[in-house]
Amino acid sequence: MGHLLEIRNLTVSFETDDGPMMAVRGIDVHVDAGEVLAIVGESGSGKSVAMLAVMGLLPDTATVAADAMLFDGIDIAGLSPRERRRIIGRDIAMIFQEPVASLNPAYTVGLQIGEVLKKHQGLGRAERREKTLELLRAVGMPEPEQKISAFPHQMSGGQCQRVMIAMAIACQPKLLIADEPTTALDVTIQKQILDLLIDLQERSGMALIIITHDMGVVAETAERVIVQYQGRKREETDVLSLFVSPQDAYTKALLSALPDRSSGGPLTGVDF
Repeated sequence: MGHLLEIRNLTVSFETDDGPMMAVRGIDVHVDAGEVLAIVGESGSGKSVAMLAVMGLLPDTATVAADAMLFDGIDIAGLSPRERRRIIGRDIAMIFQEPVASLNPAYTVGLQIGEVLKKHQGLGRAERREKTLELLRAVGMPEPEQKISAFPHQMSGGQCQRVMIAMAIACQPKLLIADEPTTALDVTIQKQILDLLIDLQERSGMALIIITHDMGVVAETAERVIVQYQGRKREETDVLSLFVSPQDAYTKALLSALPDRSSGGPLTGVDF
């Protein structure tokens, strides 16, 4: 049986005044149904760009190439934009960084969740409202009957993140991509959001890809992990092996930077 998502030799470059800038350099990624995969690396390592390429959400200045980009046996790279939109948002969903900025400030959160249900499920107004309330309850939103009419600026960062998750799971996707889902949230809310994502994943059986720079998030959530640096995959292994016996110098450097492992001195013997 094949992987739910399989990407082989993915490259992404952006046109600049100084010529092409390579953001992703020939990486392979796969995830199986029901699996939790973490992609970890510092800012600029190409984590988000690779997944945005899968979603077809990169700007026109990006050039995307891959030997294979398969989802559930379908070559999504070969689909027309219209055909791809039938899959994106329904079978593959993504939670973006900075939830407050990702939501439209001009519309209530209920309308924005309902738009997903209208587009992909064709639900009428009353059905959309009932389903939206059900989703808000599922993500632990306090007072959902009031929050459904709220605008993003009237909500906290954690509440906006819950709205983003509700939008993402509205159509029960087979794959959910969470891009830095705990960015800009305080520690207590971070834990709640991670617990919510894992609980939803376990109950629905969907695959989950978590993009992060936080090794703590990796340890708490993932089964398998990919380490990226400068657009390249440096290591791929199960999470226990990553922390017990990392093989790549960059992985060792990331782990040595954790507060409980850092000696405060310079890193030595690391050849990036």
